[in-house]
Amino acid sequence: MRKILMLISLVFVLAILSSCGNSAIESSLNSESESDESGDGDGQETIKVGAILPFSGVYASLGKDLLNGMKLYFDSIGWEVSGKKIELIEEDTEADPQVALRRIRKLMDQDNIDILTGPVSTAVAYAVRNDVDSNKLPFLVSHAGGNDLTRGKRSDYIWRSSFSSWQIGNSMGEWAYENVGDKMYIAAADYAFGREVSTAFKEAYIAAGGEIVGNVYPPLGNNDYASYLTTIGGEEADGVYSFFAGSDAVRFVQQFEQYGLDKDFTLVGSGWLVSENLRKSVGSAAEGILASTFWDYSLETEENQNFIKAYEKAYGTRPTIESLEGYDAASIMVEAIKELDGDVSDSDKVVEAISNVSFTSPRGPIKFDKETHQIIQNMYITKTLAVEDKTENKVIYKVEEVKDPGK
Repeated sequence: MRKILMLISLVFVLAILSSCGNSAIESSLNSESESDESGDGDGQETIKVGAILPFSGVYASLGKDLLNGMKLYFDSIGWEVSGKKIELIEEDTEADPQVALRRIRKLMDQDNIDILTGPVSTAVAYAVRNDVDSNKLPFLVSHAGGNDLTRGKRSDYIWRSSFSSWQIGNSMGEWAYENVGDKMYIAAADYAFGREVSTAFKEAYIAAGGEIVGNVYPPLGNNDYASYLTTIGGEEADGVYSFFAGSDAVRFVQQFEQYGLDKDFTLVGSGWLVSENLRKSVGSAAEGILASTFWDYSLETEENQNFIKAYEKAYGTRPTIESLEGYDAASIMVEAIKELDGDVSDSDKVVEAISNVSFTSPRGPIKFDKETHQIIQNMYITKTLAVEDKTENKVIYKVEEVKDPGK
């Protein structure tokens, strides 16, 4: 009898444990189900934007400025659009194509990003192009300007909101012929972008009636331009068209003045010769330079003044052209997401929505060419003036709706 009672008790206890266990399992399943419905488990309530930018190395400051511009815009909308949260996942490319490939594969395979933006380096953009295309990942290029990205390497999933090297060089050609003179010398850094920009200028300048009397292409990262400047000084020309950026621009412009070429030649080029982050280093040698750019601090529009005010309040410094690029890239992505009511699950619909974006940015009206996937935008000619103990750029001419030919 005692054994029977013990057996009945054991069965009773097991029944209770079984009931509790099923309840716990059911509770756990319900919890997971609720988590999935909330979107935390599958990412549907969060839109993930991957940013491949250089945060170390020679282009680190450009990457930081681009990121700051993006964050400024996302801050302005509370990091939320169409009821979805925006998550920005940053990866350092180190401006190295092989590093960038590893970073983008991590962003796609581990982070499951919905949209990609960046980079600064054209070589990086070219390196990741095939992975982006084969994975149908919407990619909004926010700086890299190599022509081929929207030409021979064009992809249905790649759109560019920054500029092409053709836009930079071409926009100065006709204006320089009409306002500087009919003979020009070319000096540009010897790498793909420098040659693309100077070629675009040359084509437009010659088409307008001008003559290129010579050219030199110093290596990237050059310290001493003496031999090149001596060569230029022996030529008969009205001006020198140049493309240099960063420390190369500082050294070239300073040495151009030191060797007295500024007395005989008008120096014209791209906006990177006299950019916001360089003019202080260049000093008075920047005075009188004429440059083409798609944005400048001096643009007197309501949109630009609001952007500048917000940026300076947030970061305590003036925005650069890269800051503007980041701000506009974030704006474009948000406008595209709004058109889709927050649903970014179909990459074909995402890129179509990007193609439809148009608005007035701090740089002026922008829209996309649906054939080339390249931004259509105004270009501006600036002149650098001495203002008290510093220099400032002033917009003196506008070239409206510059459209890359895509070939």
